[in-house]
Amino acid sequence: MRPVVTLLTLGVADLPRARAFYAAVGWRESSDSQESVAFLHGAGTHLGLWSRAELAADSEVPDDAGGWGGITLAHNVGSPAEVDAVLAEAEAAGGAVLRRGSATVWGGYNGVFADPDGHRWEVAHNPGWPLDADGRSVLPG
Repeated sequence: MRPVVTLLTLGVADLPRARAFYAAVGWRESSDSQESVAFLHGAGTHLGLWSRAELAADSEVPDDAGGWGGITLAHNVGSPAEVDAVLAEAEAAGGAVLRRGSATVWGGYNGVFADPDGHRWEVAHNPGWPLDADGRSVLPG
């Protein structure tokens, strides 16, 4: 197996609402999308939006809407000001800012928002992980 994640799929309760939210925060939908599933262009890793019930059935797990799925998505940016701007953009699009941007113990700056289905996103500036020209984090070593 190559160490590459090519698609992250989020199970959503309301696909049109999720499509509108992600469009409002800058994700562009692929022409491969269908009425029942959306594929959004990313820089190397793409995002899928699909019915939570159908994703649960396909993944052989119960659809427990009350629990956290154990996954937090991350979006790294080039500065603390960009963290605050992304959090504001998510909030304006209908997301909920759960933690405003603030300094971290590891020397960076981050905050957290939830999309309309409760999927958590960390927005971070990590000075030790520079971004390449396409906005992808470059890990040390």
